[in-house]
Amino acid sequence: MKKNLLTMALMSLSFWSQAQISTGVDFAVVPTDNGKVRGYVHQGIYTYKGIPYAEAARFEAPHKPKAWNGVRSSLSYGPVAPLLDPTVAVQDESEFVYNHSWGYPNEDCMRINVWTPGIQDGKKRPVLFWIHGGGFTSGSSQELPSTDGENLAKKGDVVVVSINHRLNITGYLDMSAYGDKYKTSANNSVLDMKAALEWVKANIEAFGGDASNVTIFGQSGGGAKVNTLMAMPSAKGLFHKAINQSGAFRSNMLDKKTTQSITAEVLKVLNIAPTQADSLQKIPFAQLAAAGKKALAVVSAQLKAAGKPVGGFGLSWGPSLDGEVLPYQVASKEALTLSKDVPLLIGTVKNEFMPSLGAGLSNAGLPEIDAYMKKRYGDKADAVKVAVNKAYPNDTKPSDLIDVDVMFRPGAVEQANLKSGFGGAPVFMYLMTWQSPVMGGKYKAIHCIDLPFCFNNIARSEEMTGGQKDAYVLADKMSQAWINFARLGNPNHKGLPSWPAYDASKTPTMHFNTTCEVKPQLDQELFKLVVQ
Repeated sequence: MKKNLLTMALMSLSFWSQAQISTGVDFAVVPTDNGKVRGYVHQGIYTYKGIPYAEAARFEAPHKPKAWNGVRSSLSYGPVAPLLDPTVAVQDESEFVYNHSWGYPNEDCMRINVWTPGIQDGKKRPVLFWIHGGGFTSGSSQELPSTDGENLAKKGDVVVVSINHRLNITGYLDMSAYGDKYKTSANNSVLDMKAALEWVKANIEAFGGDASNVTIFGQSGGGAKVNTLMAMPSAKGLFHKAINQSGAFRSNMLDKKTTQSITAEVLKVLNIAPTQADSLQKIPFAQLAAAGKKALAVVSAQLKAAGKPVGGFGLSWGPSLDGEVLPYQVASKEALTLSKDVPLLIGTVKNEFMPSLGAGLSNAGLPEIDAYMKKRYGDKADAVKVAVNKAYPNDTKPSDLIDVDVMFRPGAVEQANLKSGFGGAPVFMYLMTWQSPVMGGKYKAIHCIDLPFCFNNIARSEEMTGGQKDAYVLADKMSQAWINFARLGNPNHKGLPSWPAYDASKTPTMHFNTTCEVKPQLDQELFKLVVQ
């Protein structure tokens, strides 16, 4: 009995010694090229949050921040980019699932976070550089609990980095017609990301990382940012591998004529003469954002009237062809050549943005689903149903017929086909089909469901994953694949079946589920029917 009590006491002591946070004024201090920073240690991982990596005046290019004296406390996340529409209300159930942390807004938001198993120890750990989603208009590094870097750093002996950067109108308004200081303004948000990568190159060795082995990875809008950096000549060499998760959008970037017309319309909405364009630097953000929204609507309508493409949702803020920062479309031969030697891991999740949620059809019967499909697909409805059943014959819920993603995955397949056929570094394709048990399975493989798994953060994201044993098992497999890819450019490991590099003829795709399997592309017939 005494022996058992002693064992339990030692186990309890061991647990608390691992779980405690170690902090102090002179603790975990690391030098950077702007000054010293101090962080904290939790469960053996050194953590630094909110370190400035750059600064800039509104609409101007980023530059190194002012150096500081002494030791900068870096214990909590920094500011996030202001949102066009500040969050003042949420949907209770979906907010429970995602569990957002909105942060506090400030235009001075260029901040970097670092998680590492060791500092100044001479080790050369792979660096995973996370770029958040939210399109190009919203989101932050700390928005979702699933993207905390501690567990991934600990599991893989890697350094995890994440960033906040300028978004929406302050990151992409093209002021280039109004002065040389604004020449990069159409893509300043992208330059922020490059500045953060330059910070990594200059400083990550002190944090135990290897600046010559950096993997950029992002999901949704973050995946689109990964593609953008791969097409950016001045970013070449700052990263060495890339992971795109649900972010391979097929639309082209806007041209300079269009982006400059948007800015001219912003000035018109605000009744500001072109000669007074500098005054936009001082206008309150809310007023600027409102003017930008009106300007986008006007130019979108003009393009539509002229028969030019504006995308399914109209114009939005994002990268554009400015001939300087971004001279190539991301799917062009020039961009593919630029990133030819960068290995790519790319994929999506099965259900992404599910129509059943918005339409209230999660638990609908087959007659209601048939009616929905008839309205959406017309004469193709029956053929679409056959194609979905052929691709996923084990699905049983009627709403599964409308919830298979055809928005994100087609772009991922197209990109994989292009890059794998171009020669150079390999491509590895995946599809996450695992279904969340939360709310009786209502949320399936929803957009962002992959994040708790690749970051090994099931416990932090139980509201989304359910926190059951099978989720932990799959997270172990997925996070190890991400770690191996970052280390070696190949996601294979002994916990998975052999995962061949992708090619457009055999289309090998790792299906991440309770049982992981490599299968060929199963949705080709579906795409032929519904993808424009």
